[in-house]
Amino acid sequence: MNIELRHLRYFVAVAEELHFGRAAQRLHISQPPLSQQIQQLEQAMAARLFSRTNRSVQLTPAGEAFLQDARATLLQVEQAVQRAARIHHGQEGELRIGFTSSAPFTGLMSDALYQFRQRWPEVHIQMQENNTRQQLTPLHEGRLDLGVMRNTPLPADLQYRLLLREPLSAVVHWAHPLADAETLSVQALASEPFVFFDPQGGTALYSEILALLHRYQITPFITQEVGEAMTILGLVATGLGVSILPASFRRARLADVVWLPLQEKDATSEVWLVWSAQREPTAQMRNMMDLLLRGAEK
Repeated sequence: MNIELRHLRYFVAVAEELHFGRAAQRLHISQPPLSQQIQQLEQAMAARLFSRTNRSVQLTPAGEAFLQDARATLLQVEQAVQRAARIHHGQEGELRIGFTSSAPFTGLMSDALYQFRQRWPEVHIQMQENNTRQQLTPLHEGRLDLGVMRNTPLPADLQYRLLLREPLSAVVHWAHPLADAETLSVQALASEPFVFFDPQGGTALYSEILALLHRYQITPFITQEVGEAMTILGLVATGLGVSILPASFRRARLADVVWLPLQEKDATSEVWLVWSAQREPTAQMRNMMDLLLRGAEK
């Protein structure tokens, strides 16, 4: 005979009431089946759990020891059930998000993370900073739940929603001759030394900004190639060259850098929310997606 949870519940009720009639009432069953279940439990354990007389029911030493373990087992099962339910409804669990280095500067992502933490504090959020291309394989393999990245060609198994479209801006040193302009055309940067992304870095901004320049027949004079946008800003701040970056990076507030809006209407960059089409979104994913997408609509 397999000992089941109902045997433990029956045993605990009798052990706490020390009366089969009261225990049966508590369990909403009749007394004979309860007595039969306790007898089967004792037979399965090959141990007497109760000492019975016509007037009383008492726990045996084996019964007293088993009572502690039975209560602990039932409590553990109850906690496991509650935890599973909380994970299913998104109140606990884990959420793994990939993001590009530029994503936190948009404000949209930082606001959504703050709201998520306030509403679901018991969900562990694992943030992984990766450039756009580096997020694709983990999303495909299920090692990331969501990705926040710049627009890029996606494999067929990944789907996306647009979070925001932001302007691109020219970035120059404060003492640069162009620094006093209110706006700038990309043509003004055609002969300037350019601080730009390393083509091997995997960032989608490399292709995006280069495509913008090529649309206006500009081949940038690249003198410095680096891996991260913040490094680009740092080098522009030293006067080593100019660059083009999403306007959200202005939140970095480097004193020696001047941001100049570009005049071209197509000088924009998109930020996407990406996830696998082959996996059913978890409640944790749906909650975060809802916050991000509602924020994008504002």
